[in-house]
Amino acid sequence: MNLILWRHADAEDGIPDEARRLTAKGHKQARKMADWLDRHLPEDWRVIASPAARTCETASALAVDFVIEPAVSTAATPQGLLKAVGWPNGKGTVVVVGHQPTLGAAAALVLTGAAQSWNVKKGAIWWISRDDDGGVMVRAVLAPGIL
Repeated sequence: MNLILWRHADAEDGIPDEARRLTAKGHKQARKMADWLDRHLPEDWRVIASPAARTCETASALAVDFVIEPAVSTAATPQGLLKAVGWPNGKGTVVVVGHQPTLGAAAALVLTGAAQSWNVKKGAIWWISRDDDGGVMVRAVLAPGIL
């Protein structure tokens, strides 16, 4: 299984939080990362996004069709996120477009067994793979600024 944790790109300030949209910079970040993902994703991939406007706009840069999943919302837990995507026994590749601190804590949980305060930068991805023998590896950690 491939798990790609993608933090939404730069968003405007405002209330309500769920309605915040991407800035012009955020749209550029999302397009850059989506272009990279499009070139590197294996054939069978799917996208799951938080219901927040900024995550849906980020996901839209990569996929026309994606699933909106409350388990990856701003109120998500790392355990709930991983359960929703089927980690560790799922198949294929899942791109999860979500929020901090949940994404960083989910990456830490997968890699160390404990949810910790790891940072995922705006618009960045963490690509984590699990092989058939249960081995886990980090395939990529990328921020849009280096693409």
